[in-house]
Amino acid sequence: MDAPAAIRLSNVTKVYRQGVNEVRALDSLSLTLPAQHFVAVMGASGSGKSTLLHIAAGLARVTSGEVVVHDQTLSAMADDDLTRFRRKHIGLIFQSFNLLPTLNAIENVALPLIINGAKLNVARAKAKDLLALVGLSDRLAHRPDELSGGQQQRVAIARALINEAPLLLADEPTGNLDSHTGEDLLQRLRALATEQHRTIIMVTHDQRAASYADQVIRLQDGKIVTSAE
Repeated sequence: MDAPAAIRLSNVTKVYRQGVNEVRALDSLSLTLPAQHFVAVMGASGSGKSTLLHIAAGLARVTSGEVVVHDQTLSAMADDDLTRFRRKHIGLIFQSFNLLPTLNAIENVALPLIINGAKLNVARAKAKDLLALVGLSDRLAHRPDELSGGQQQRVAIARALINEAPLLLADEPTGNLDSHTGEDLLQRLRALATEQHRTIIMVTHDQRAASYADQVIRLQDGKIVTSAE
């Protein structure tokens, strides 16, 4: 039996205004991605990759069309409902890490769970386990400025996993990493899809990174030009 759809985009258009000009980041794009699948999205700068990711995360509103994630229509949700949905169902890995500089590793990872109402000791225990999973048991008390780029990225991955969200969105996750650390990250993402049945959508410029995915989608000028498994 085929896996159910994790994301369905129907005739999605996203237009940004730059002065008197309009930029069509996505142009009547339709796409269905199955659950428990690892998808790489590729394309030149300006092709719409990051916009697609932001639309799927509910971080950007569509100009027209419909966005459905796990049977919830994001394009129809109020902002507060969308925020609550994202906290529960979507994990985000940003290229820039977005760690809070005043918090140490375990506090950064535990924060989303605490925001969702978990007790502090429960959140810290789970954060500790996840940091062990990404090989950072010896860096629990280190703040971001005391960690390397690769270590910060692993903290960001642990933070994205703590709510056990079924959908994980990663924007150029290897962009700031050396080749060894990047390879390790890609292996971890592959394992999450295979062993924990997560749906992963990864934006990347790197063909080597894309080779870890089940499917590669290429965008050009806000449209899908190829899709291959």
